[in-house]
This record gives sequence, C-alpha cells and structure tokens, in this order.
Amino acid sequence: MSMKTQIAQENVGRGILTICVGMMFLVTNDAIAKVLTDRYHPVHIIFLRNLIAVPMIVAAVWSLTGAQGLRTRTLGLHAGRGFIMLAAATLYFTSLSVMPLAEATALVFAAPIFITALSVPLLGEQVGWRRWSAVLVGFAGVLIIVQPGGSAFQLASLMPVGVAFLYALFMLSARWLDPGEGLLTMMLYVVLFPLIYAAPFALWLWVPVQAADLWLFVLIAICGSLGITLIGQAFRMAPAAVVAPFDYTSLIWAAALGWLIWGEVLTPATILGAMVIIASGIFIVVREARA
Repeated sequence: MSMKTQIAQENVGRGILTICVGMMFLVTNDAIAKVLTDRYHPVHIIFLRNLIAVPMIVAAVWSLTGAQGLRTRTLGLHAGRGFIMLAAATLYFTSLSVMPLAEATALVFAAPIFITALSVPLLGEQVGWRRWSAVLVGFAGVLIIVQPGGSAFQLASLMPVGVAFLYALFMLSARWLDPGEGLLTMMLYVVLFPLIYAAPFALWLWVPVQAADLWLFVLIAICGSLGITLIGQAFRMAPAAVVAPFDYTSLIWAAALGWLIWGEVLTPATILGAMVIIASGIFIVVREARA
C-alpha cells in the first residue's frame, strides 16, 4: 500500500468519525431544544442560542483568520439563507414540542430527496430515471411515517417535512456562495442573520429566563455550533459519497436520547419509513457521486 493511499484511507476514517460526532452534537442540540420548548417559545430559544453562539464563532474566526475572515462578497445571499435557517429552526423546534425526537429526526431525512427534486428547476441539473425513482421511494417512506388518513396521523408530522424542504433550499443555495469563503465564515452568517431576524420577535415574546436554564442555553449554543462545524469539516476530509450516509447515524442518537429522557419508543411505522428514506437517500448520494 502506497503512502498516498494510506493517508487517503486515514482521512476517510477521520471524516466518518467526524461526521458521526457532529451528528451527536446536533441531536443533543435538538434534545435540549425539546426540553426548553416546555418553557420558552422556539423563537426565544433560537435568539438566545445564537446570541451566545455568535461571540464564540467571531472569536474563533478572528483568532484563526483575522478580520478578513469576517468579510463576505455574498452578504445578500447570506441574509436570505439566514431567513431560511430561522424558518426551518422555528418549525423544527415547534414540531419537537409535540413529537417524539426520533420521529421528527427521521422525517428530516427527506432533505436529500428534496435536494434532488429541486436541483432541476433551481440549478438546471439533469436527473435520470434512477434518481427520480429513488425520490419517489423516499417520499413513500415519508408517507409510511406520517400515515396520512390513518388514526395515528397528526398535523405536526408535516412540520419536519417542511423543515426538510427548507433545509434542501438552504443546502442548494450554498452553490452560489463565494467558493473562497471559509467554513467558519459561512457558519458565522448562518448564526448571525437568524439572530437579527429573531430579535424583535424574541423581545416581544420574552419571558424571564430561569437561572437553572442558563446552562442549557449555553450548552445548546456549544452543541449547535460544534455540530455544524464538525459536519462541514467531515465533507472536507473525505468524499461526500462516503461521508453523507453517516448523516443517518443521527437517528441512533435521537432514538437513544428520546428513550433516556422521555421514554419514547420507535414505532414500527417510524422504523420502516426511516429505513426506506435512508435507503433512497444513500442511493441518491451514490448516483450523484458517480455522475
């Protein structure tokens, strides 16, 4: 085995480990948000989380790249992406207040399906019949979990599906960002603009923060920031086709935390639907990598 091949394999291993740890932090972020929704409005949670996160990210950017790391050539696009992120986070945190953590997580897995479907009108990409078939299979998985028309159906189940759609828009819009921008610079604006947009609503909906909850807001800021950073870094360390499927390890974390904290148990419909969505998502990633 050549030295170059060995280094490549080591990078792949590190990339997989990095995205798995990143997903653990993101799901922990979601679990804390679910706890906080019992006492605070989702916009209130987003505002305080980002208010704590922004100074930490600015400090990291400044120490690593200096003032130039705070500059961007696509401020307007960052502003639009920030609005999408705020809408997605608000919708998702609202769904967590009434849904099991793992079920909401499984429905957000539909994002790659929306990315494939939206890449045609938004980016003009060519999608073959195999990937369109995978999209249809993925939506079938969503229907298995949501169960429209069934006794177990609840309108809140559509919220994570909406989150998946918004997340797909957010990810596709990254194609138009300045390719020279660093990961921390992009993350800064992802956190900064939702903070600005959420501020007036958070102040209007303001309730005093309980002293015992302060550490939760600090923890959610740390977990959210670390999760996004590690996931972005994983895609830089290894090919997307290798790393992306491990995004689905978030369901393991969500199921574990849901059971430990709230005693939630995955239903057969959620397990089956998640398996269908995951299979279609992995197929889409592999086909796109080959294309």
